Amino acid sequence: MNDHPRMRRERKTIKIMIHLYCHDHHGTKGDDLCPACQELQDYALMRLDRCPFQEGKTTCANCPVHCYKPEMRKRIAEVMRYAGPKMVFRHPVLAFWHLVIDGTRKEPRRPVKGRGKGAS
Repeated sequence: MNDHPRMRRERKTIKIMIHLYCHDHHGTKGDDLCPACQELQDYALMRLDRCPFQEGKTTCANCPVHCYKPEMRKRIAEVMRYAGPKMVFRHPVLAFWHLVIDGTRKEPRRPVKGRGKGAS
């Protein structure tokens, strides 16, 4: 797991959005999520950990690589459509970072396979 501040913020944002959606649609409270939303959160965090762009990434909506399975992509889009506007009032700093700072990043360059540290 990448502990870069950008990635920590991305994980926090997705968790909050899923919690807002689940609490309002499925009646969960506190840190609890329904099984379907827990599955979605686990999947989203796993995909984030495996993102080839990591701290250089833009928002997923602006990414050149769509790594979610179609069903999960549909579910996360529904969550974001619902929770996104609420983030502006409930978590304005995270919303600002997500929409303005991260959302306006240029499309990241695709990493070159086999060109890890020490490669020339």
